[in-house]
Amino acid sequence: MEVNTFLFTDGADPKMLEAYKKAQETFKYFWREQYWENLRIVPALNLSCVKVAFSEKDPETGKNIVEHMWINEIDFDGDYVKGYLINEPNNLTTIKAGDYFEIPLNEISDWLFAITPSVKKKGLAKLFSSSKDPIPKAYGGFTIQKMRADMSEKERKEHDEFWDLDFGDYNDIEVVHEQKEKPENLIEHPMSKNMKEKLVEFLHDYPDELTNLDENGLSLIHRETIAGNLSSVEIILNSGGDKNLKTSKGKTALDFAKQLNWEHLIPVLEN
Repeated sequence: MEVNTFLFTDGADPKMLEAYKKAQETFKYFWREQYWENLRIVPALNLSCVKVAFSEKDPETGKNIVEHMWINEIDFDGDYVKGYLINEPNNLTTIKAGDYFEIPLNEISDWLFAITPSVKKKGLAKLFSSSKDPIPKAYGGFTIQKMRADMSEKERKEHDEFWDLDFGDYNDIEVVHEQKEKPENLIEHPMSKNMKEKLVEFLHDYPDELTNLDENGLSLIHRETIAGNLSSVEIILNSGGDKNLKTSKGKTALDFAKQLNWEHLIPVLEN
């Protein structure tokens, strides 16, 4: 069966292996965006998925068959990326679309989310503009950008039309929304700042939320740390939260901050 080259790639390429590493190192930005998406009333993401290498042994040759495929409906507990397989495998026979997986973070091969840029129109332009909505902008997609770099201009154009996404410059991969316009977004998501007052009120009304553990065994300070939300972590601590509180698996918020390399959170949780 023919392999769809838009989805599957050869992991033996050194540049592709480098793309895997970059995806793993920057996954925290994907999760931060997905975390806030889960709290939005009106969705902002056009697309949100993670690529994983699945494999099984060929019963005839004994060789490994590998396919890199996408999972969505992503959850993350600081250690494992969780989601459901989107597409049917081309060659693998033991998994199928819709299957649920929990993958260690250091085993994912890529991540991608897309957001439609907001276009502000003034005056009569709002009424008489005939322009279509802008194409959603892609963030991440390190393996995709590696493949785009190897394509001719014509192939790249066809590839981007297939995805119906604006992938931008394959030499300049962005990982957060409006990264160029608002570089401070690399440090903290704007929603973390905007929700400060509501979080203060919430913890005043529901103080037990400081210690309650969710289905992943995480408390509020663990979840906010994993998502890199500085303002939220500071409010939790100022509201009486315990930075030494442990998850059901024995990890503190500082453990996650160091594990995910959230440099702006480490000093707050160490002091």
